[in-house]
Amino acid sequence: MQRREAAIRRWFAMWLRGQDEGLEELFTEDVVYTESWGPQYHGRKAVGHWFAEWNTRGRVLVWEIRQFFHKGEQTAVEWYFKNQMDSGTVEEFDGISLVQWAPDGRICALKEFGCNRNTYDPYAEGDTPRFRDEKAKWF
Repeated sequence: MQRREAAIRRWFAMWLRGQDEGLEELFTEDVVYTESWGPQYHGRKAVGHWFAEWNTRGRVLVWEIRQFFHKGEQTAVEWYFKNQMDSGTVEEFDGISLVQWAPDGRICALKEFGCNRNTYDPYAEGDTPRFRDEKAKWF
């Protein structure tokens, strides 16, 4: 478990530094990586391209691990994420990554799931829900 947690911490730290510090040690060549809002990258080369290109447009400010769960060849990690794009846009959300491990200890699949931090109770004023008039954010 410690090796797996260290690998995930290393991946998050790479984002915080904006530097590839060994993708080949973390991911299998045929990894499938799915972001919470839809983009999917097939293969370590594609993950590396996305990582390098994204870091020309923005910066991860916080990627804080809250807890890990392990079962068999999978790990789930709960986290808080915040970034700022060069345009000035700041995004932050809570999330979970579901990691699938290959027999050699590298990540062969990763899916991210996100949750809006700007929560509210739609029933605070009665039995009829009152939803915010805003575009839904799908993380």
